[in-house]
Amino acid sequence: MSFKFNKENEEKFQKLLRRYPKIDSLMLPCLWMIQHQEGWISPETMEYLAEKLNKSPMDVYSVASFYTMFHLKPVGKYNIQVCKTLSCMLRGSEDIKKHIEKRLKIKAGESTQDMKFTITEVECLGSCGTAPCVCINDDYIQNTTPQMIDEILDGLNRWSN
Repeated sequence: MSFKFNKENEEKFQKLLRRYPKIDSLMLPCLWMIQHQEGWISPETMEYLAEKLNKSPMDVYSVASFYTMFHLKPVGKYNIQVCKTLSCMLRGSEDIKKHIEKRLKIKAGESTQDMKFTITEVECLGSCGTAPCVCINDDYIQNTTPQMIDEILDGLNRWSN
């Protein structure tokens, strides 16, 4: 197993160990650290975390696969998350998703060949009052329209070329 926390994440892990009396409480923060370090959570990283937390790899997988915020396969530089829960659906998130799919020529759950974009359908983004909501990496786009998506994608294409 060649994966290890980088120095910064190992220091965070050691601080969390002292902070939380029950080691199970470290699962979610550690999954976040892995995802930020690697960009996704691979089987290798799950084995590493299982060993650190004295759990089975299946325990780690069951948590990581439960939450849509964790990526179990590599994602593009820009991960476009489209909320699929009721508030957003009632306000047009399905049309927004179709617009993004048509624009990028990929379906939800796929990445462009150049790994620039990934479209992910997610459960609630916690912005029901400003539905439909889309999140690109860590930036929320609220009251989203197809025109807004076009402007953002055009800008991302300009900046990353």
